[in-house]
Amino acid sequence: MSHLKATFPLPSGQTIEIVQGDLTRERVDAIVNAANKHLAHSGGIAGAIVRAGGQAIQDESDAWVRKNGLVTHAKPAYTNAGKLPCRYVIHAVGPIWGEGDEDRKLAEAVHSSLACAESLGLRSIAIPAISTGIFGFPMERAARIILTALHEYYVQSPASTVGLARIVLRDEATAEVFVQEGQKTSNEEMSDK
Repeated sequence: MSHLKATFPLPSGQTIEIVQGDLTRERVDAIVNAANKHLAHSGGIAGAIVRAGGQAIQDESDAWVRKNGLVTHAKPAYTNAGKLPCRYVIHAVGPIWGEGDEDRKLAEAVHSSLACAESLGLRSIAIPAISTGIFGFPMERAARIILTALHEYYVQSPASTVGLARIVLRDEATAEVFVQEGQKTSNEEMSDK
């Protein structure tokens, strides 16, 4: 069961939510997997998604890589969701901390996930704290970049059909970091008007 922590309605009509919960239980059109470029879903969020959704997600991911090659920050893969309560899993590759140009790559992973959801005709998406696990991205910085990237996407695509972008975080402390960054981002956006 997810616990809503904050809601940020946007002028263009879409909504960003921050919740504490289990990404694999989200009843949205698609969840975003924090994937590696090989789509080898062994640990972290990726492993949890395959455990909850079934081996079919890994099998379809393997087939994607065989057909299309390695996944990039700019072009996520997507698969069906197996036994998960959503329709699709969008596999976004976030940056590994220390590889260089991490901020841009993380923002690109968020933008491309929304663009992928839109191309699939989806209306709702749930996103984890991409790159903050084993990829080592600092949490507060990631929160700021993810939230800013969501706002920027909707400013650039005000008619986006993806009306709900929900950030799903496992624990209270992480959720609080995202809520604080979300309030700062919203306040900055209001002061720009």
